[in-house]
Amino acid sequence: MRPPSAPAMTVLLLGGTSEARALAAELVGGPGLRVISSLAGRVSNPALPAGEVRTGGFGGAAGLAAYARAEGVGAVVDATHPFAETISAHAVDACARARLPLLRLARPGWSPQDGDDWHDAGSLDEAAALLPNLGTRVFLTTGRQGLASFAGLDGRWFLIRCVEPPAGPMPANREVLLARGPYKRESERALMRRHGIDVLVTKNSGGPLTEGKLDAARDLGIPVVMISRPAAASAESVTSVIDAVRWVESQIPGPAL
Repeated sequence: MRPPSAPAMTVLLLGGTSEARALAAELVGGPGLRVISSLAGRVSNPALPAGEVRTGGFGGAAGLAAYARAEGVGAVVDATHPFAETISAHAVDACARARLPLLRLARPGWSPQDGDDWHDAGSLDEAAALLPNLGTRVFLTTGRQGLASFAGLDGRWFLIRCVEPPAGPMPANREVLLARGPYKRESERALMRRHGIDVLVTKNSGGPLTEGKLDAARDLGIPVVMISRPAAASAESVTSVIDAVRWVESQIPGPAL
């Protein structure tokens, strides 16, 4: 019979999102569970979730499957960023290899509201191609990767906001603003006014922490170039933390006899 203190199942949570941290907080200390959160390690001084934490990549799907076997993982929750398509694809592959149940926890995307002027783009390159017809002072909030897509745009000035300092090709006429959310509507509106922003470029990440920029753009009548999410990985999925908690609890095996 299993000792009372021994966990019935180890669950691996992928991602450093607010949803991943909220899920860890709900699960850690629960009966029959050991919780390991895995962070990519791309952000210095990240907000750490409750429970055990590992940092860094796995070396692809095979490495993730090997890690899961070594740690005795019984279930995996992919709560990574909606645009972290590589790790999500690796999670699907790894769980198939290791024969583990996988859940995708993905926050809902944003939808346009009355007064919004959205211009949809399927990629960073498509977003850059739309800018010449929309504005000359650009608030770019797509993160520090992929800035090369905008590097060749002349006659435009960019306010580039990201958490970590960007590297590689980027627009010549720019100011880099290092900041971490949440971002409130009033402060976003003041920021856009101060810099004379006339177009916003962002990814459809969803969630309330960074939604203030969309509210501010609506208030100011500023067009928004909205980059669509990549195709979702093929896995069972939920959009709320409470549903993810229920799923994890459903995976816990009964008492050993």
